[in-house]
Order: sequence, then structure tokens, then C-alpha cells
Amino acid sequence: MLFKGDGFGVGWYDSEPSVQEQNAVTPCIFTSVTPAWNNVNLVRLAEKIRSPLIFAHVRASTSGSVSESNCHPWSYGRLMWMHNGGIAEFEKGNTDSEWAFALFLSFLPNPNANCFEYQELKDAMLKTVAQLNEWAEEYDITEVYLTDGESVVCIRYTNSKTDEAASLYFSSGTSFECYRPGHYRMVKADRREHIVVVASEPLTFEKADWLTIPTNNILVITPKLNVLLQPIKDKFYTPERGIEVKFGEEEVAIIPDPKAQLFKVQAEEQMQHETPTLVA
Repeated sequence: MLFKGDGFGVGWYDSEPSVQEQNAVTPCIFTSVTPAWNNVNLVRLAEKIRSPLIFAHVRASTSGSVSESNCHPWSYGRLMWMHNGGIAEFEKGNTDSEWAFALFLSFLPNPNANCFEYQELKDAMLKTVAQLNEWAEEYDITEVYLTDGESVVCIRYTNSKTDEAASLYFSSGTSFECYRPGHYRMVKADRREHIVVVASEPLTFEKADWLTIPTNNILVITPKLNVLLQPIKDKFYTPERGIEVKFGEEEVAIIPDPKAQLFKVQAEEQMQHETPTLVA
């Protein structure tokens, strides 16, 4: 088991920006080189912060020194970025994650813009992956997260047709609540989405709450909280990779990539039946 004790960071956006700030939205970021589980200031902040969008990252350094400047997430203007994984040969320089962020910014028409379309952010992320592919034969991006405070773009990626990248999950519903100390669950009161959570590992003991994002896929959360999931169709693309949906302890179904965008609705409908049958 890998203990990520080389620092951490939390980034968020003001839930009620002032009139002056509305046209120049920027994230708030708190970082530290201490382990997240041993930082009293993090506990104090978490008890008081209210935000519509939060990024959180714990670091196990692969390159670069253990310092606050190398703790994720980072920001540029209204954009916020964090990365879980590694890119080969960057130990010869500073941290790979910061360089990847700079590369991403170079693919935006105007990285200083006050607003972005989610499609614009998605396209820049795909161009970043493609460029890294050209520069290196061996690298492992694994997981990257990007937000402008309204849309979120995430990828789970590795340079292999068969290997799996580090795990990535998401859950959505109407609320995320604590039903007893230390135990949380995603509440699905109706079909409307009020909250979407993306995490490297499930954050609750309710397995049915979490769906696996397949390797070499890009996930977009739109400002209206629609979840869009698509395969990255490059030289490492293989149609066999799909959405793994678990039913109970043993039953597993795979929704292939061509139906990935519809998997969420199908999965939720089938979870209501004892013997699910997914539409092909």
C-alpha cells in the first residue's frame, strides 16, 4: 500500500463571489508538505468551507522536491489542475505535472479568458495527451483533472492496449450525506443531479454508488452537471475496454465504449431490477 505523505492540496471556488469577482473568478488553494491526515489546519478549513466545486489531492512524489510549490492543485487564471501519475524522463527536470499543465494551457486559444466552453477544455486535454505521446514512447499519465470552476475534465490514461491505469471512479446523485459518524452515502432521490464526485477510490462503503471510469477514457462534467464519458481513440484505443458496472458482490456487466455516453442512465435503471439486462 502506498502512503501519500509528501504533501497535499485543496482547491475550491467561492460559493458566493462578490460583484467584483464574478468577472475574474479564480480558485482558492491551500497546500502543505505535511501529510493530510496530520494537518490540523486542514481539519479547521474543511469544517467551514462551503463551495460548489472542490479539488483535493494527496501527493506521493515521483519527481521534484517535497515543497509547497510542487503540491497539487495549481491554478492559472480561473483554471485549476491536478495530476495523479507520472510522465517518463521528467525526473531530469522538475515535476512532470506542472509541465503538463503548461502544455495544456498552450492548446487553449486564450488561457486568460474569463469563461470557457467545456468542449474547448476537453479538446485541449486531448491535444495534451496526443502531444505527450509524440514526445515520449513510454509514459503514464494515469489521471488528470482540470476545472474552470464550472466544467470539469478528467482523464484516466495509460500507454497500453492491455494494461489498466490506476483506478478512477465517479458517483452522482441529489446529495452526499453522513448517515452515521464516518459513514457517507450518495442519495439518489430523483433523476436530477445536484452533485458529482470523482475519486481515485470509492469514498463510501456503498459499492452501488460508484461506477468505474474505464482506462483511456475522458470524462466531462458540464456546468449543468451532465456527465459525458468517451474513449480516447488514439493508437492505444481498444473497443474491448468498457464501463464496468457491479451488481451486488459478484455480478459484473461491461457496457462497451460505443454506448459509454448512455451507461449512466442504463445502469441506474438496471440496478432497480434483480436480474439486470443492459441494452447493447
